[in-house]
Amino acid sequence: MCAAREGRWGRRQRALLCCVLVAALEAAWGQLRYSVPEELPKGSFVGDVAKDLALQLAALRDRGARILDRGRTRYFTLHANSGHLVTAERLDREQLCEGLQRCVLRCEVIVEGEMKVYGIEVEITDINDNIPRFGESEKEVRISETTAPGSRFPLAVAHDPDVGINSLQSYELSGDEHFSLSVQAGADGEKRPELVLAKVLDREEAAFHELVLMASDGGEPSRTGTARIRVSVLDANDNAPVFSQAVYAVRVPEDVPVGSTLLTLTATDADEALNGEVKYSVVKVTAAKTDKFYVDPETGSIRLVRSLDFEEGDLYELRVEAQDGGGLSDTATASISVTDVNDNVPELTVSSALSEISEDAPSGTVVALLHVQDRDSGANGEVQCSIVDSVPFLLERALDNYYSVVTARELDREEVSEYNVTVRAADGGSPSLRSSAVLALRVLDVNDNAPVFAEARYSARLAENNAEGALVLTVRARDADWGQNARVRYRLAEGRVRGAPLSSYVSVQAETGALYALRSFDYEEVREVGLWVRAEDGGAPALSSNVSVRLLIVDENDNAPQVLYPPAAAAGAAAGAVWTGVELAPRSAEPGALVAKVVAVDADAGQNAWLSYELAKATEPGLFRVGLHSGERSPPNSSHA
Repeated sequence: MCAAREGRWGRRQRALLCCVLVAALEAAWGQLRYSVPEELPKGSFVGDVAKDLALQLAALRDRGARILDRGRTRYFTLHANSGHLVTAERLDREQLCEGLQRCVLRCEVIVEGEMKVYGIEVEITDINDNIPRFGESEKEVRISETTAPGSRFPLAVAHDPDVGINSLQSYELSGDEHFSLSVQAGADGEKRPELVLAKVLDREEAAFHELVLMASDGGEPSRTGTARIRVSVLDANDNAPVFSQAVYAVRVPEDVPVGSTLLTLTATDADEALNGEVKYSVVKVTAAKTDKFYVDPETGSIRLVRSLDFEEGDLYELRVEAQDGGGLSDTATASISVTDVNDNVPELTVSSALSEISEDAPSGTVVALLHVQDRDSGANGEVQCSIVDSVPFLLERALDNYYSVVTARELDREEVSEYNVTVRAADGGSPSLRSSAVLALRVLDVNDNAPVFAEARYSARLAENNAEGALVLTVRARDADWGQNARVRYRLAEGRVRGAPLSSYVSVQAETGALYALRSFDYEEVREVGLWVRAEDGGAPALSSNVSVRLLIVDENDNAPQVLYPPAAAAGAAAGAVWTGVELAPRSAEPGALVAKVVAVDADAGQNAWLSYELAKATEPGLFRVGLHSGERSPPNSSHA
């Protein structure tokens, strides 16, 4: 027993070594292949993924490597700390791959940080853990005593789900001298045991014969299964049933309704009465799928009792026996081929996807990995993927049934801030079946827009003698970016007014762009102020723009006229003083003659500087007049009056 255990352990070690060597050869192609025997306990080592993909363990952890889960049973787990692929449960090859010579499980490892996916194939090798089993542990064979030696009778076929040398290899018969065993090879390579009559039977000598049929596999050690055969010797039955053909074949679509009659087998027997009554029964069904079909024992018709699925099985072979009442029989094969119907919608799943992307991401940036599969075959299973809407994204083939969604150009958040990218998968069936997946992607802002003022230039008018802190005007700028990149602040550009810093005359509120006068302006000193306001956003680095502002000071009548000539008396030099000088005029002066001219000025501007003259006081009011606008003094009736 110990030696046997050591042998099995050595074979497992050699299998693991083989899988490592195979993986090393395949890693360069982005496809890893390993091989492990079935029935290993959960957590058993399968392969060193990190080593075979040349990934550092730290990078493996940081980039978030994991086994993709597409809703199917997960058979393997990736340990992030070691980079080892291990079994997630005990694997039974016969349960996973019944009827298949080669059992391969596939999974994919995705490295999130790199948006890369790697395919892994793990072959589950067979161990001899099943014994050959007969469908019936006991079988009765009825043979007429008149049956000639050399006649053959089909026996039950044993089924061993193992493969290769571990599967069924031979049959042996133990019993008496009246019978021998013949094993025939079918077209599918199946070994079919037949009971051969070696010696004439005599019912009066022995009415029954007890035999044991043993089936053995080729494992080490070999495993066997047995069935008991009871031969009943019957009175003479001259004719055996005969099928009209050896093989009955039919092709049916997988959506054929349950209850449908698929085909009818017919056997005839030339005898009469009980010896000519034929009953039909199933001897063998490939892959033990007996529950899908029902053979009517009276008519030989085969009906469907459970729905077919092409993806589950596309060929069924039934060995049907026709036996008469005297125990004679014949066999025929019913071959049922299942054709595919486009009844599976393409399965489109998002394996990995970004939820946001910077607007300055370069063209070709991967934003999602998608997996598509269709369980149909042929054209029905050929899937084409496409992006539905006109969006700046492209589909690229990544690995086998994987597609990557990449940017076709740089994005512009100010143009489109969010995308819903719809990817559609359509198969080649008629009519075509479709499915789709929607990727929601938010575009992150980059500070690529400078603030823009609402006007190309600003101007305002401010009356002189204004109050300190008076609002002059408000400049406004808008930034097309978002968040901090769109937050605008205002400030004055450096400048001087009459030798003093501009900032001592006006200020701008940083948040609102409101421009205030910090002092009272005097038109007679400053008539116009030109300045620049800068708008700067909150990006890093910040972007800015400038706008010119022209501030016009408006005159007010805040200055009295001043008499320049004739000079006013010293005592009357103040504004509004009355002239008290002496002018001489000849006695013979005629009316209208110019006696004197008064010259006055006003520091104001415009209408505020227009002057008018009048005589404030005269000893003889009617003797002289003064020109209203000229300031010329003359006798009455003067043209200057």
